[in-house]
Amino acid sequence: MLLPALGGALPDQREAIRVGDQTASWEQIRDAAAGIAGRIAGAPAVAVHATASLDTVVAIVGGLMAGVPVVPVPADAGPVELAHILTDSGAALLLAQTPPPVPLPIPVEPVDRARPGPSTPIAEPPGTATALILYTSGTTGAPKGVLLTRDAIGYGLDALAEAWAWTPDDTLAHGLPLYHVHGLVLGVLGALRVGCRLVHTGRPHPDRYATAGGTLLFGVPTVWSRIAADPVSARALAPARLLVSGSAPLPVPVFDRLRELTGHRPVERYGMTETLITVSTRVDGERRPGHVGLPLRGIATRLVDDAGQPVPEDGESIGELQVRGPTLFAGYLGMPEATEASHAPGGWFRTGDVATVGPDGQHRIVGRASIDLIKSGGYRIGAGEVENMLLAHPGVREAAVVGVPHPELGQEIVAYVVGDGVAAQALIDFVAGRLSWHKRPRQVHLVDALPRNAMGKVQKRQLLP
Repeated sequence: MLLPALGGALPDQREAIRVGDQTASWEQIRDAAAGIAGRIAGAPAVAVHATASLDTVVAIVGGLMAGVPVVPVPADAGPVELAHILTDSGAALLLAQTPPPVPLPIPVEPVDRARPGPSTPIAEPPGTATALILYTSGTTGAPKGVLLTRDAIGYGLDALAEAWAWTPDDTLAHGLPLYHVHGLVLGVLGALRVGCRLVHTGRPHPDRYATAGGTLLFGVPTVWSRIAADPVSARALAPARLLVSGSAPLPVPVFDRLRELTGHRPVERYGMTETLITVSTRVDGERRPGHVGLPLRGIATRLVDDAGQPVPEDGESIGELQVRGPTLFAGYLGMPEATEASHAPGGWFRTGDVATVGPDGQHRIVGRASIDLIKSGGYRIGAGEVENMLLAHPGVREAAVVGVPHPELGQEIVAYVVGDGVAAQALIDFVAGRLSWHKRPRQVHLVDALPRNAMGKVQKRQLLP
């Protein structure tokens, strides 16, 4: 069963889920979701307007109960993106309490939590059935629908529960969006599979994390950076059991500041929409700043160069990270050629990320091969290493590094920095004095803010000339 917390004997918890100021027991979630399931059973797919609400949780669980592929739609999706997702996914209807104020290609229905469920329970679908269709960010074209099976989700969550000692005694707290792997699969379905209480803070504000009472807290680097800058909220997290960071590399200075304020060394993990979470630090293992740990149970990883040849696992050599295992997606919806192109022989998925792996198996993600691996003057340089060094300067609050075409070097290192009272040349000299000379930025642009998406990831393509 994908969500055992909602089957059989319900856990004895008065409040199973809190989203903002809305609460529900396990029984209320099960019964409301059953009503949704009875309404949509047999549909080819159903879309859910994924706002931070209890209605979203009920609608998604209802789709999973019915065995209908669920298509979470970003709450802030623009009209073009929205139309593409609804049309491409083949969703029969959109479940939305307050529909988006634009023309839609499919019918819209409100989430009716009072609707009774079917008299006969719907049978659990096979593990190979599609559970979710999650859409990629569309950085290389129109967003692609990623098909995630029930088995892949269940296996991935169980492997994380082992790695993090995640049990029904935990209270999971986070304020992440409910339409992607981090906030939805880990942050909602994880709680429902493990059987622990969930507190969704509505928005990921430091003060809300501080008062959520979580033993297990999920955040992205932007969230943790804001918490690290709020000592009162950060210190309130000291009683927690585990702080987990993902979706992008956690800057080393933020890691160090959280350790100082909370007493916790954050756990980092790595994954993608197409692979779910494949690598993570263990609760009882080493938590090394800038590293995401070891492959989860059943997951294999390897590094290859541009020619597909193995890269030494010496902690220094950079290569493309490829992964293989039971958490991989079943393909891109309606795109067999793209699915085939995303795999190397032997079932290896090409992540498009570059990384290093040490002799002890510790993985460090450098970034996207297309933008975070800079080839300058014959050297292969990871943008993240330069960014972390810039962030070590006391006057730097944010930093993003890109490679810009250069007639002699191939690419030159260019940094965009949000800071206080810093000068461009001083930052260049700061990096040059601490890293290899060839890793220094050739240009530093001081800016008021860095472009970010809804997950807080820096949109580096917008920085390129």
